[in-house]
Order: sequence, then C-alpha cells, then structure tokens
Amino acid sequence: MKKVLSILGGTTLLAAGLGFYMSQRIIYMMKKDEKLIFDREVKAERIDPIHYEDLPKQEVWIDSPFGYLIKAIVIRPYPDRKKYMIFSHGVTENKTNSIKYMNIFLKRGFNAIIYDHRRHGESEGKTTSYGYYEKYDLKAVVDYLISTEGEDVFFGIHGESMGAATALLYAGSLEDRADFYIADCPYSDFREQLAYRITKEMKLPGKWFLPLADFFVRIRGGYSLKTISPIQVIDNIKKPVLFIHSQKDDYILPEMTKTLYNRKKDQKMLFMATIGGHAQSFNENKEEYEQAIDEFFSLYLSEEVL
Repeated sequence: MKKVLSILGGTTLLAAGLGFYMSQRIIYMMKKDEKLIFDREVKAERIDPIHYEDLPKQEVWIDSPFGYLIKAIVIRPYPDRKKYMIFSHGVTENKTNSIKYMNIFLKRGFNAIIYDHRRHGESEGKTTSYGYYEKYDLKAVVDYLISTEGEDVFFGIHGESMGAATALLYAGSLEDRADFYIADCPYSDFREQLAYRITKEMKLPGKWFLPLADFFVRIRGGYSLKTISPIQVIDNIKKPVLFIHSQKDDYILPEMTKTLYNRKKDQKMLFMATIGGHAQSFNENKEEYEQAIDEFFSLYLSEEVL
C-alpha cells in the first residue's frame, strides 16, 4: 500500500509540475524585444522611421476594465475624416508591428489607432490570455474612438494572429460594432491550437494534456481555455470579414481560417497567400495582399465611404 501511495504521490507531483510548466509557458509567453521588432521592420523596409515620425499622432493611455492602462497611438493625417482603422497585433509582438498594416490604410484615406495588448509593449497587465481579456481591452479602444469621434465614426479592425482571434472574439461575443474586420491568420479554437503546438514542440499527445493545462491556467490566469474559441461565436458576426492566411503557415494551420470562413454565413471573403509562413502573408505577398483588401472594399464598402 505504501508503495502504491508513493507511486500515486509521485505521479501527482509530476502532473502538477507539468501543469504548472505548461501554464507558465502559456500565460507568460516570452515576448520579443521591442528594439528587435523595430529594427526588424526598419531593415525590411516595412517602416520608414522618418515618415512615421512626421505623421500627426497623439499618444494616449486607455483604461482597461481590468484596472490597468493600455498604451495607444492615434494617427490622424485626415483630421476632418471620421474614418479609422484599429490594429490588433499578435502575441509576442507590439504596436510597432502594426505600422506596416497601418500604412496600407493610410494610403486609402483612413486614420488609425495602433495599441499594445496587455503585457505587451508599453501596456500594463500581468498575463497573456490569447483573446479572453484582450477582447475587452479592444472594446475599450473602440469605446475611446467613439467617445472622441462620435457615434457616427466609420471604422474597421485589422488583427494578426492572436490579434485576429481577439477581433473575432470581440465582434462575436461582445459587440459587432466595427463596420468590417480583417482577420489575418487567426486560430479558430485556442485549445486545438495549443494541442497542436504541444504535440509539435514538446512531442507529447497534446489533447491529453489540455485538461491539465486548462486547470492551471484557470487558477493562475483566471480564464478557461475553452472560452477562447472564435469558431463558437463567428455566427454572431454580421459585418463583413476578410479572412487571410498563408497556405504554408505551419504554426497556425490555414485550415483554421478556412473553417472560420466556411462557418460565417455571408459577407465574407477569403485570401490565401501563396508564399510565406505564419503572419507573413503581407510581408511575402504585398501586392496581392493590398489587392485583396481593395477587392474586399469594392464588395462590401460603399463608394461614399471609399
């Protein structure tokens, strides 16, 4: 009996240690260095520092409903236009990574808001939640825009990776307030994504470990993995959505975006980039990426807005 209890105790300790380790990697995922991101974007000529510096902009701090501050930058090259884009970046990145996307829309007459997710860039917040808390912060950014520009402001939301999932969760479970959305390489369900990454990176049967990971994330992060599922709320999004993914993405599989696209009933478009890995659809297919946006606009936005 003592031997059995010893084995059970050892197994319990091993499971607890593994669960803690997985939750640590999830809620405190290592972020990229801010200077590294800036230097990378400048070197790739996706940011012109002089052009960016010359843009009329305002730094603002927005209150999160969870008690911390969100850092945002409002760019207004067209102060007389109530036409905006909000950009939601991916995990480990920050608002600097949104500048390349912002430039696309500045050329098309939009003003912009770029901001840092909780625990990223200059924003406060202690943990990452892959869209659970982030969707409420996105709503806070939307509320700020409406409070400053008025209820008649026209705006879209562009998200990349986690930021795309966040935009879909915001629209599908909180409010479908934006006039359109662009979801670049989102995951359709975070549990499926996590199981896939555990299997690929840790060489473990990912689905077996999901309950253990979820248990420790709920205790340490205050949210459940099952609540991070854009596929469960996509039917609630009535506004147009442009879905984007690279065919060769092996980090978040392109099938996830295809599933989201197929589930949404109408007002949708799909662009599958032919080259590039995860979150590289624009970087490797710039002309096609912008053409897809223009086609999406011609389908779903009125000439008055354009």
